Amino acid sequence: MRYVFVSYNYTPEFSDPQAWFVRTLGYTGLMDQLSKRHEVINVKQINYEGIVNHNNIAYHFVNFSKKKLHFNFGLNLYVKSLNPDIVIFHGLHQPVQLIQLGLMLGKHTPIIVQNHAEKPFRGGIKKTLQKLADKYADAYLFASHDMGLEWVTAGNLKSADKIHEVMEVSSVFFPTDRSEAESPMSAKGAPVFLWVGRLNDNKDPLNVVRAFLTFAQSYPKAKLFMIYHTEELLPKIKELISASPNKGAIELIGKVPHADLLYWYNRADFIISGSHYEGSGTAICEAMSCGCVPLVTDILSFRMITNNGECGMLYEPGNEAALLEVLMQTSQINVAEKRKLSIEYYKQNLSFEAIAERIEGIAASLV
Repeated sequence: MRYVFVSYNYTPEFSDPQAWFVRTLGYTGLMDQLSKRHEVINVKQINYEGIVNHNNIAYHFVNFSKKKLHFNFGLNLYVKSLNPDIVIFHGLHQPVQLIQLGLMLGKHTPIIVQNHAEKPFRGGIKKTLQKLADKYADAYLFASHDMGLEWVTAGNLKSADKIHEVMEVSSVFFPTDRSEAESPMSAKGAPVFLWVGRLNDNKDPLNVVRAFLTFAQSYPKAKLFMIYHTEELLPKIKELISASPNKGAIELIGKVPHADLLYWYNRADFIISGSHYEGSGTAICEAMSCGCVPLVTDILSFRMITNNGECGMLYEPGNEAALLEVLMQTSQINVAEKRKLSIEYYKQNLSFEAIAERIEGIAASLV
């Protein structure tokens, strides 16, 4: 079967295909798996033109427009010329492009639409277009089935029949010997907690910091390391830490090379998130692939990614007392058992192999 992946976004900051491959490792592993049994073509617009074969995938770098266009006849015609058996269409916020592509391909080429954390348009012409575009989608992939149901409830999708629960991204990391992981990172603590994410309001690091500083009063050997690549709330975080008698309990690491996260995830006992909304949860998925136990907010995507909390623990977003209670409970749970559950659930549901298998099943039902 020939799979054609297509995105309508133009990414001009990338002019080197190799850099693009590195940038998209969290997603292209899916195509790597599919390419073991199928022909896979990925059509993408960056600041480069040409066909590059990488890991048995044919990357077609095209340049039909220097910006996102609603009427991209050239790109749609190019996709059709590839004679796909199935098309994976990136994003639910391009309804006009989906309508045009559907009309051009006809009824005999199924289109699977991948959600990338988009929320349904609330009204106006955009919502109307999403409702019209639904006719041309044969299936939708959401990290959580309940996230797809929100689109149905909002009226943007007609029914739940096309919705499939499939993780959006996965991990290139794996479990290593924890003693080996400790040395290069020097992450001392008993236990070690890890934060990986932006320091913005949605991620809510302030709630996490407040709860952890209180937790450290009872568990002075515990340590939280915070890795981040944006610093929106960093000044407020520093204020909280400097004013606390337990300031040594939190260490602000900042940005690290993505490859180094392998050691951090394997050294940490727990991964913490304070997110109010996530389309999937890349850092949590990566951490679980290394056996890190998730302590995350009770949101739709994290319910799926933790098997409703079985692999770790869930708490109400923004609730400092709820997070503190979860932190206190970490001393009473069987961490080794939770680590095992995290790794096994990752392999069966969140890995590239699992994602590819689910997409193959969906595609087979449509062709």
